[in-house]
Amino acid sequence: MYILGISCYYHDSAAALLKDGELIAAAEEERFSRRKHDYSFPHHAIDFCLEQARIHPQDLDYVVFYEKPLLKFERILQTTLQTYPQSYAVFRESMITWFNEKLWIKSQILTSLDLPEDRLLFVEHHLSHAASALFCSPFAEAALLTVDGVGEWTTATIGNGTAHWPASDQPMQNAIDLFGETRFPHSLGLLYSAFTAFLGFRVNNGEYKVMGMAPYGEPNRVDDVYKLIDVGRDGSFRLDMSYFTFHHSTRSSFNQKFVDLFGEARVHDADFYVPRMLPNPGKPHWDPATARVNQRYADIAASIQRVAEETLLKMANYAHERTGSKNLCMAGGVALNSVANGRIARETPFEQIFIQPAAGDSGGALGAALYAYHVMLGKPRAFTLEHAYYGKGYRPSEMESAIEASGYRFSTVEDLEQRAMLIVDDLLAGKVVSLYQGRFEWGPRALGNRSILADPRSGSMKDKVNETIKYREPFRPFAPVVLEERAGDFYSGLEDSYDLYPLRYMLMVYPTKEGQGEKIQAVTHEGGTGRLQTVRREWNPLYYRAVELFGEATAVPVLLNTSYNLRGEPIVNTPENALNTFRKSELETLYMEQFVVRK
Repeated sequence: MYILGISCYYHDSAAALLKDGELIAAAEEERFSRRKHDYSFPHHAIDFCLEQARIHPQDLDYVVFYEKPLLKFERILQTTLQTYPQSYAVFRESMITWFNEKLWIKSQILTSLDLPEDRLLFVEHHLSHAASALFCSPFAEAALLTVDGVGEWTTATIGNGTAHWPASDQPMQNAIDLFGETRFPHSLGLLYSAFTAFLGFRVNNGEYKVMGMAPYGEPNRVDDVYKLIDVGRDGSFRLDMSYFTFHHSTRSSFNQKFVDLFGEARVHDADFYVPRMLPNPGKPHWDPATARVNQRYADIAASIQRVAEETLLKMANYAHERTGSKNLCMAGGVALNSVANGRIARETPFEQIFIQPAAGDSGGALGAALYAYHVMLGKPRAFTLEHAYYGKGYRPSEMESAIEASGYRFSTVEDLEQRAMLIVDDLLAGKVVSLYQGRFEWGPRALGNRSILADPRSGSMKDKVNETIKYREPFRPFAPVVLEERAGDFYSGLEDSYDLYPLRYMLMVYPTKEGQGEKIQAVTHEGGTGRLQTVRREWNPLYYRAVELFGEATAVPVLLNTSYNLRGEPIVNTPENALNTFRKSELETLYMEQFVVRK
């Protein structure tokens, strides 16, 4: 049985394909269209999924859309009419968009895939989120927590779920019960996004930059943030809408009352540096006055981050109190807040946590398909998501042709051990290299198949990669990749639990152990933490061996890992994408399967 899940028309469009309940292909549309956060109908991603399975659209048993468009349309109509005439521009633009495409998603899917109507299903947005985590997890039962900007009406849910494994001696029904919800306009995700815009970053794109800015500040504006949101002991919350405009404006998410409380908004793309970064000989134009202004923004970032963490902790604790489960599954865009996730792992009673690697809207495509298979059709569990390598891969012949067309010199190294040794030799020589192999990753994180790697030991390497490779803001942190069995040597709280699933997907931040941060300065965040990725040999042999060999040479089994892309671009997909990024940056070696490309 083949089931195709689709998400689109908000942000991060995607498609995912199940065969008898097992995921065989999943990809975001942006990887093919090269438009970051592409929200259009995922023609390319769908084509890839079908090609990967070697089937035609007519072979699909069901196609499942990740939300119910008419419910979302109802919400937009009601909220814009309630705030009219302020919402005139929102109403006008929404109606143009909806009547041009969104209202016709049913006919578009059926026409595009040439399918009969009875093969198309729709699943509510937050049920898709919940299913994407529960039915990818190793758990037979779990508490559920989904938090994002907004689905149809819902912005957050708490619930529980059960998942029947065929070998279980206690058969149970597949079920998801979301017994608690928060509804628009009250949204933790939209609150965080309002601060994202205020701090000079793009909404639905720069929230992780706020998280990266937060460690440079002190959470001394928490009381002011709590003037905007009232949070109950159980994590339920309401926003004071007198500070916001996102419910009736196309141009802003906050108003003058917000500015009166927090001061003037930061200018987009302005330099960010704070007093502790001065003096900087490499940046002679950085001045103390600007640093002091930026300190205020860092403090505000730290404050909204703290409030988000505290709210999520209350929600998670309440979910445990209501369900009594030792397991927690999380999804929704807010579940990509890795600092909050780390605190939930360390500070709540849950013993195990699973977060779907594509936790945002793209993951809804997978969740919709899984919900249809396991709940609507009642089929038992078939797999656990052990890795994220479900994107498109390319043949060596395609890679060789692309390299030859690029004009770069290259050599062929078939032996994996020799390739790993060459990678480590380059890293020890101070070079920054790119690793391109296999199928690209599902979700927003590069996890060793579309990665840039560097020596993590010197803080200067962070500056080098930010400035000459990624061309991005100097405060942005990098992630450490560490051998799974050695994670507890470098990070506190992992001595007995280094096999947490979110760690393999780079979805949790943990404190760096005392004395260890000095050994891995380029991947130790301000404040002494790391958003680590753990790796096993069976998941990615070359990646693992390179980290292992680097550890043997330096006593530090850790590498700096960041996504293989330039600022503002999606992660590379094709060999041509990889070579183009290689050309435009100061990367020094490209390891493309058995081909070693040098400048």
